[in-house]
This record gives sequence, structure tokens and C-alpha cells, in this order.
Amino acid sequence: MKRFRKLSIRTRMMLVFIITTSILLFLNLFMYVNVNHMMNRLDEVYVSNISLNELADTLSRVQMSMTDYLNTRTSDAMENYYRNEQDYSKLVSQLNDQVYGNDLMIMEKNIRSMSGEYLELTGQTIDAKRGGNVEKVKARYEKATEMYGYISTYIYSLNNEQFRVNSSSYQALSMSIHYLEWINVVALILVGVCNLVLIILLTGTITSPLQKLAGTADQVARGNLEVALLPVITEDEVGVVSTAFNQMVISIREYIERLKKSMETENAMKEKELMMETHLKDAQIKYLQAQINPHFLFNTLNAGAQLAMMEGADRTYRYVQKVADFFRYNVKKNNDTVTLGEEIALVDTYIYILNVRFSGDIHFRKEVDESLLDIQVPSMILQPIVENSVNYGIRNIDWEGEILLSVYRVHDTVCISVKDNGIGISGEKIDKIMKSQLRAADLSRDSNGIGLDNVIGRLRLFLNDTDVISILSEGENRGTEVLIYIPVREGEYEDV
Repeated sequence: MKRFRKLSIRTRMMLVFIITTSILLFLNLFMYVNVNHMMNRLDEVYVSNISLNELADTLSRVQMSMTDYLNTRTSDAMENYYRNEQDYSKLVSQLNDQVYGNDLMIMEKNIRSMSGEYLELTGQTIDAKRGGNVEKVKARYEKATEMYGYISTYIYSLNNEQFRVNSSSYQALSMSIHYLEWINVVALILVGVCNLVLIILLTGTITSPLQKLAGTADQVARGNLEVALLPVITEDEVGVVSTAFNQMVISIREYIERLKKSMETENAMKEKELMMETHLKDAQIKYLQAQINPHFLFNTLNAGAQLAMMEGADRTYRYVQKVADFFRYNVKKNNDTVTLGEEIALVDTYIYILNVRFSGDIHFRKEVDESLLDIQVPSMILQPIVENSVNYGIRNIDWEGEILLSVYRVHDTVCISVKDNGIGISGEKIDKIMKSQLRAADLSRDSNGIGLDNVIGRLRLFLNDTDVISILSEGENRGTEVLIYIPVREGEYEDV
């Protein structure tokens, strides 16, 4: 009973329904099987009488067709005889041919034996008629007719005896079906009473606690918070609601007491909370504005110094100028909206710096629709993606690495693709990037700190949409493609 009280209302109702339905199903199945069995036996009761009647009728047709042929001697009469003779032979072959058994089986054996002799005589009679031997025809016909009388008498006697036996069986089966009907009625009444009792008990366990809950809730609604708490007996939905109601009443009482003492403290906490939110937003803005990795700055300037030592001042000047342009863009444009053309120019500068550092090992190509260069995008969205392609895609691979930057338009969307032929990226890591779950340790030491997580976040803010970027990789050593989708909606862009 305790386990039953722990069950949910739905489970209890389903359990009661399943039990009662199963009982009814089993009862009806039992009755169906037995009644069907009885009906089949009833159908079989008089089969033997029907078979004997058919046997007698066929025997008569054999005798009549033989007589007809003897009188007319036509081919139709002969054909009719042979057809009836075959039908009778087939029926006789189904009779008992054993020499033991009850009286009925012995009678069937005698009929089968006499029928064989009879058919032999009729055949001889037909053959004698066809040969024109009148004496043999007369003698065989008389013997066949005599044998026909014996067989007819045996069949009649066997049919009567079989009918008597079958009548007794029919009465017994009829009584059995009658008893089964009464058993079925009584069983259905008992099951119906049990169902009614179970439903009353089940609804009582549901409605009684609900009535108590409704009465207590009405008092609380009128302002009486000193009501007695509800007793919780079951652990079903009603029990859960009653427990929650009790807890609600207790919480309201405690809340009213605390409310009287903590209004000033709560106001002060709200002010502090607002200040904390303001500081947090400022910190987030500053975090997005300037995340320049000192390792990157050190490495690039060190490469410039080494280059200055190795060759002339012109190339050194160009290199240092590119580095200065790169960091100037980082500092001034980090929180601005820029054109796509400016972003691509920054990527060109970044690739130039890397090729100086790594002796031209970075193979970079562009396929850009120049009519799309004036669209507005957040700053610093392409360089971090290209940087990831270099650091995590084509760095330290055994084949020639290549990065392809493509800009094209599909209907009302500008697609920006950064694709490399590097080591690829696993689906699990792609999922982490899209959900902003990568740790700081996952960033390269040679990174400027503005990773894909930052790019994705700013794009989503800029476009007010979550479906702004996708990362594709066919598997290990199959490369990676980052796709950015910018809707073409002139005049609707806002600064990030």
C-alpha cells in the first residue's frame, strides 16, 4: 500500500486501467477460444451423417446410371456411369478399412468391402453389355442389384446409428455452451464490480486531499495565514502540490516577518547590484576592446629587428610600417564599424607580416566580389579567423598549406569564407567553439587574443541574430572552412 501511495496519479490510473483491461481481455479471450472450439465441434457433429447421405446418393446414381446404360446403350449413359463410379470410389476410399474398432467402424469396413465387390460387378455388367453377352449381363446385373440392396441397408443402418451418437454429442456440446454463457455473464459482473470498487478507491485518494487543499487555500486567500498545515499522505502529484502549498504558507509567513525588518537593507543591495552590473558591462567592453597578446607583439618586432640586421632599410621600413598599420588598426578600430574592404586590407597586412616572419611560407589567395567591399561589418572579424587558420590549420603540416579568402553574394546574403587545407577540426571542438566553451588554454601563445569566441559574440550582437557563422570540416587533414553570413540590409547596421 505504501508503494502504491508513492506512485503518481497517472501511473495509478494507468495501473488500474491495465489490470482491469487485462482481466477483461483474458476473460474474453478465454471465452472466445472455448466457444469457438465448441462451435467447431458442433459443426463436426453431423459431418459423418452428411457424408453417409452423400455416399447413399452416389450409390443410387451408380445403380441408376448402370441401369440406364443397359436400357439405352448410349455413350452419354456410359460416360455418366463412369463418372458416378469414380465419385463413389472416392467416397468409399474415405471409409474405415481396419478390422478392429467399435461397431460403427466395423460397419464402415463392411460397407467398404461390399462396395468394392459391387463396383466390380457393375463394371462386369457394363463390359458384358458392350460385348453383347445377354446371359452375363442378366446374371451380373441381378448380383449387382442384390449387392446394391445390401449396401444401401448397411449405409442406412450406419447412418441411423451415427445420428443417434451424434445427437447425444450435440446435446452435450449445447449444454457446455450454455454453461459457458452463464460463466461469462457471472465473470463480467464480478469484473464490473471490481472495476467500480477500484475506481471509487482511486478517485477517493485523489479527491479527498484536493477537497482539503481547496478549503485551506480558500482560507489563505481570505488572509488567514494561521491555518493548520495540510497532512501529506501520498507522494503523488496531489501530495507534491500539498507539500508545496504548506511550504508556500510557511514561506509567506517568514517573508512577511523578514519584509518588516529588511526594506532598507534590500534597497541598499539593489543599489550595489546596479553598480556591479555597470562595472561588469564596463569590464566586458574593455575586455573586448584591447586583448593584444604580448607574445605576438614581441615576435613581430623581433622579426623586424632581425630583418633590419640582414638587409636594407627599404624592406625593413615597409615591414615596420605594416606592423605599425596593423596595431594602429587594432587600437583604433577595435570597437568601430568598418567596411569589408578595410577588413580585407588588414588581412593582407597580417599575411605580409607573417610571410616576413616565416619566409613566405603562408600561401594566401583571394576571390573577392569587389562590389561588396563597401558593406559595413564589425572590425577585427576576419584577421582572427585567418590567424586561427594559420596557427591551428596549416602550421607544422607536411604538405603545402594554403588559405583562400572568398567573398560572394547568395541572394540577399553576403558570404565571407576563410578556407584552409590544413589538419581540420573535430566536430566536438566545433561544438565547443559555437557554444563559447573553449578554455583560455586553448588559445595559441602566438595569438592576439581575439579568437573565434570573440568574433562570434560580436557578430551576433552586430546582426542581432545567432545564425551568423558556421564552421565546416570534413575530418582529419581535410581542412577547415569558416563561413560568415551578412544580410544585405543597407542602412540597418549599427556599431558594435
